Amino acid sequence: MSETSQAGARIMGATGIASGLGDQGARETAAIVAVALLVIGGAELLLRLFQVPQYILPAPSAIAGVFVSHEIPTILQHYAYTLVELLAGYAIGASIGLALAAVITQFPFVEKVITPYILLLVTTPMLALVPLLILNFGFGFTPRIIAVALASGPMVMINAATGFRRVDTMKIALARSCGASTLQIFTKIRIPMAMPMVIVGLMIGAIFGMITAVGAEMSGGGFGLGSRLTTYSSTLRMPEFFACIVILAVTGITIYAFFFWLGKRLAGWES
Repeated sequence: MSETSQAGARIMGATGIASGLGDQGARETAAIVAVALLVIGGAELLLRLFQVPQYILPAPSAIAGVFVSHEIPTILQHYAYTLVELLAGYAIGASIGLALAAVITQFPFVEKVITPYILLLVTTPMLALVPLLILNFGFGFTPRIIAVALASGPMVMINAATGFRRVDTMKIALARSCGASTLQIFTKIRIPMAMPMVIVGLMIGAIFGMITAVGAEMSGGGFGLGSRLTTYSSTLRMPEFFACIVILAVTGITIYAFFFWLGKRLAGWES
């Protein structure tokens, strides 16, 4: 197994979560459900026993009640705004990141020119730029989409470029000896062999994008799930606040599960 496939296998399939999502048996599923019920039930019991006020920490039943209350349509509407920002910004950032990864692995001079700027984007918290973006583009979708693209793109680019570089040189040499062009080598060898790292980069970029989207909404603007978090926390509506947290947590798990499934479909050979 090549170094690239080994790296992909470690990241995509070696964790307990990944193996649980991929190959759960009936007993494993039952154990997960039992632990979840134990934690939720224990939290409910302790909070009621010690009579903890809802504005400090709501009971799980109060949080669940939000999902059947009149407030849930408002929450879901703002959640839709967050998804629009995430999907638009992520599509832009991931596309640019993949394109740059392909370019810098083929042209070392270009890599030397743009690497300092990529490192600058990676090490700079995008949330720090949100006020500046709002000042220039207003309180609409545009500054949030730009922030998501800037947060997700470098993550995709770095992981994809790493995958493109770590292809077995023997395979490339063999392809060149058979008369393969640079484009053929890239499309037939580099991309398939780098797919595990590309998938990981796409997953990390999506998660970073979601975090940035919510943070940007909390920084300014009156719509989005991040804005709801700010509103609910400032008015001590903790059940609604934690309901939003649950929605974001489920979204993050869904992103992870989707890319794990995608990795199995596109890079199943690496396991």
